[in-house]
Amino acid sequence: MENALLYATALAAAVLALYSIFRRHSAIRDISGPPSPSWIFGHMRQLMLSSPYGAHEFKWLDVYGSVYSFKGCFGQDRLMVADPLALQYILNSPKFGRAPILDNTASLLFGERSVITASGSEHRRLRSALNVGFTAAAVRGYEPVFKKVAEKIVDQLEGFPTVTDICSLLSPATLDAISQAILGHPTQDLGEDFVANNTEIVKLTASQSETHILADAIGSYLPAWFWRAAIYLPTTGAVVARKQRFFAKLVGGRIVQEKIDVARQGLEMNNDLFSLLLSSNPSDNTKMLSVDDIIAQIALILANALAFGLLELARHPDFQEKLRAEIYSNLGANATNMAYENMPLLNAFLKETIRLYPAIPHTERLALEDTAIPLGERITTSKGERITHIPVRKGQLVTVAIASYQRLASRWGMNPHEFNPSRWLDGETSQGDAVGPYANLLTFFGGPKTCLG
Repeated sequence: MENALLYATALAAAVLALYSIFRRHSAIRDISGPPSPSWIFGHMRQLMLSSPYGAHEFKWLDVYGSVYSFKGCFGQDRLMVADPLALQYILNSPKFGRAPILDNTASLLFGERSVITASGSEHRRLRSALNVGFTAAAVRGYEPVFKKVAEKIVDQLEGFPTVTDICSLLSPATLDAISQAILGHPTQDLGEDFVANNTEIVKLTASQSETHILADAIGSYLPAWFWRAAIYLPTTGAVVARKQRFFAKLVGGRIVQEKIDVARQGLEMNNDLFSLLLSSNPSDNTKMLSVDDIIAQIALILANALAFGLLELARHPDFQEKLRAEIYSNLGANATNMAYENMPLLNAFLKETIRLYPAIPHTERLALEDTAIPLGERITTSKGERITHIPVRKGQLVTVAIASYQRLASRWGMNPHEFNPSRWLDGETSQGDAVGPYANLLTFFGGPKTCLG
């Protein structure tokens, strides 16, 4: 397998070398950016493998600003974008679509009927139908589940030693909370094999290496039929993906059938997402999900943000004490109906945590046709020209720099790389152009592909 990858790399490098010689001049080359340390890897090792994350990216942000050029593998010209106006255009314009490598990987993991892989009218239909599970009333219905899981975590922590790997505790608890809220079943009901395979997927998606970087670079040039066939390869990733789709269909089918039987008997259904989907009866039949549609969402729906939040609380004991005091003052005699919106410190803490630690620090978009990206601030090209738009050609890859956008001083105030919940209370943050759905952050992405949750 390693030899095959080596040969594929050599072939891809040769093809891309010829392409780079004969291709037309790209306007991206006139945008300033860091010098490339490698033709084979470009800046991808610095971007993907730096520890901690952002060790290079955030320096580039400070030096070159919110828009700069960088190199992908095999000398590929790329554009890093954190400018708010440019991001708004890229995320909402039909002239940009997801990069092929993202679509192909999502299809491999989740199948082609998942809301994350669907496009056009089918994507809109699935989103519209799934929205029933993410209304304010539906989310309030999930609160008892989250509270119960949180209380279980507290009980476990009381028996833990002073030094504890909090991630090993939070990861299964997060999966359990999601499982109960979405499926109406704790993870123990899903089967050990299902849970173990889900853990393997998290590990695979969280790991990066030089091999992964090269595989992604080569994979972006492979046709769609290859990715459809890739599910049958004997590689670790393909095996895990096959199991995921098998378990999702098996477990999902069993749970959906159970809920259908409950509905037929006229019994009251639970408040989990799948029960809501099966019991909803929209007037527009085009919005209704079939049983197969519902099962197809299992693999996708099944957090490390809380772990990072706890890390920052440990680093800032003074703020931790203030936050604890606010929570206890709102608990009163009965904590069953806590008014979370009346806790400014808690909300500021949550916003600051997901600002600094987005689950996905960056993603890619592909120009589907020639266009020009508008900029909120003028930039100076390497030729000394002052421009307010960057022309890009069809096929150009653009990196949506989520983590960098959320560290712009112009948007989030002084010392944007530092944890400071007070910035949300002191008026330091600037809303400006609407980019993200929550507090103008891109942690939940933006545009038509905004996270349903």
